[in-house]
Amino acid sequence: MKLRGHTRETLLAYITAQCAHVVPDGREAVFRTVAEAHFDEALERMHRCINACAPWRVDEFNVLQSSQHAIFLYYLSNTIWKRSGDTEAPTRLFLMNKAFNGIDLFYEIAMPEVFYIGHSLGIVLAKATYGNYLVLYQNATVGRHKDQIPVIGERVVMYPGSSIAAGAMIEDDVVISQGTRVIGKHVPRGQMVFAGAGAELVMRPRPDDLMGEYFRP
Repeated sequence: MKLRGHTRETLLAYITAQCAHVVPDGREAVFRTVAEAHFDEALERMHRCINACAPWRVDEFNVLQSSQHAIFLYYLSNTIWKRSGDTEAPTRLFLMNKAFNGIDLFYEIAMPEVFYIGHSLGIVLAKATYGNYLVLYQNATVGRHKDQIPVIGERVVMYPGSSIAAGAMIEDDVVISQGTRVIGKHVPRGQMVFAGAGAELVMRPRPDDLMGEYFRP
């Protein structure tokens, strides 16, 4: 994969410098050592995601593209945590993502192999079951309530300001329209969901060609 404007080493130095800026505790050398040990695996995960997302150039990672930057910081933090159990470097990467991209995405959360972020500002993602080919826009929220954890199927789109919470069950091929809140409800496959009167939801069939805007076949 081509690293636009960078080599592997300069990209690692760039991420380390960002870390030192957000968490200026003098431990950037330790951070760099940990990050470097897992950097290639995180880049591989990023490569698979980029090549699946239709709006992005195949085989090219641009760290100045903020959505790609946000996803990579998550992949790096999650990879470090899963492979080593270290929490200090992943915590720094989590804080960096909040500072630079306005997204709350903790390193322990199991995101899918492929997901696309339209605009990251205000996205908050709690622990949930996330299906592959997820699309997220600004101010999208996934929340849990105690042991009530949302389950989200594959090819789900969350438009700006939408939310899924408290044990909601979202089947495959569902679109949550702008500002719609799905709290503890079941949405069948292939539906586009709108806010109705009170807490009710209005459902219509989802457009068949929608996912072609986001993902390659």
